[in-house]
Amino acid sequence: MSGNENVMKEKIVERSRLSNVRLFATDVDGVLTDAGMYYSESGDEWKKFNTRDGMGIKLLQKAGYVTAIVTQERTKIVARRAEKLAIPELHQGVMDKLTVIREMAGRHGLSLSQVAYIGDDVNDLEALRAVGFSAAPADGMPIVRDAVHYVCQKKGGEGAVREIAEMLLSVRADIA
Repeated sequence: MSGNENVMKEKIVERSRLSNVRLFATDVDGVLTDAGMYYSESGDEWKKFNTRDGMGIKLLQKAGYVTAIVTQERTKIVARRAEKLAIPELHQGVMDKLTVIREMAGRHGLSLSQVAYIGDDVNDLEALRAVGFSAAPADGMPIVRDAVHYVCQKKGGEGAVREIAEMLLSVRADIA
């Protein structure tokens, strides 16, 4: 099999995984952000979010996907971002991401095979290995990049979420 045929085969497999997805979940630090932690002199924490990632989430919602944030951190900044994007499923302070994702899918009448999750670090691995479609930003940890179905061309906080959103939406458009 030539290199191009191998790529084509992988794309077909990915498209079949993508076509089943109904719930999109994302980690925050290292996925929606660049993994940097910014602090002011007074101790305030700042995070930089990418507006294109935000638009990707809004487009998924418009297309009927359930959207979610599942993160180990617990901050007001993330709550504000989720509120601004009208993300219905916000789960902060999560130590066991797979359990939360499984319960969330169940509440929406979905199986894990209908969930897409993007994460970047070892605390995401169990969930990434269990869902129907998993992805990591280009700068995710090597062990995570090795475990997922798809490694984004974009880095965390620089359009990785939008890249996955576009993939999901293109498959949905092809089916319609």
